Amino acid sequence: MEINGTSAIVVGGTGGLGQATVRRLHGAGAKVVVADVADDKGRVLEEELGVRYVRTDAGDEASVSAVIAEAESLGPLRISVDCHGGPAGGGRLVGKDGSPMSLDAFKTTIESYLTSSFNVMRLAAAAIAQQDPLEEGGRGVIVNTASVAAFEGQIGQLPYSAAKGGIVGMTLVAARDLSPLGIRVVTIAPGTILTPAYGKAGDQLEAYWGPQVPFPQRMGRPEEYAALAQSIVENDYLNGEVIRLDGALRFPPK
Repeated sequence: MEINGTSAIVVGGTGGLGQATVRRLHGAGAKVVVADVADDKGRVLEEELGVRYVRTDAGDEASVSAVIAEAESLGPLRISVDCHGGPAGGGRLVGKDGSPMSLDAFKTTIESYLTSSFNVMRLAAAAIAQQDPLEEGGRGVIVNTASVAAFEGQIGQLPYSAAKGGIVGMTLVAARDLSPLGIRVVTIAPGTILTPAYGKAGDQLEAYWGPQVPFPQRMGRPEEYAALAQSIVENDYLNGEVIRLDGALRFPPK
């Protein structure tokens, strides 16, 4: 699919993965709308790149509908990339004091990652479905973000692993659901990605995780996520797949 001349939404677009994706899609000619809750960073991107920023709660229907409407005002919406963040949550299923994990904490993590991703996907899909079909009937593509924790979550990651595992589980079903509409669905499952959000702690994380990655022996870069997202958009035969981006890393138990 040709990116130039389309509009795109990037949910979580001010973060490390999202901002790199915004820059990549913008550079390829898309009219990008940045959806996030970090207003200061969003305004900086607006001024620097000329993209649009819309404050967006990924779990709220009206909020996501507003960012979609903004994108549709710029051109045919054919691209949705969702890499929004949220609270990590966690802890052991049964704590050292014998108490069970908090049900509310589990629900919060599921809502933040899984339910919000579903909300963005369903609304974006409905909007993309209204676009004119391109060659071979394609209308657009949805890129979701899981994590390698969906496959080998570490001790204390149960809520996060469950949420990201849910995104993995939705991928093929969503692709099948949307196939009559010419909409593809692909999920990226990143490993350890070094983003600016880590700040000074980034050096310590690199020293810890880098040697554990088979090759290349370093943490991933946001630009590598963005490059993969662009490839997914442009390659019409990528559909219904979950792609690990992890340098062959497999998480140990802890």
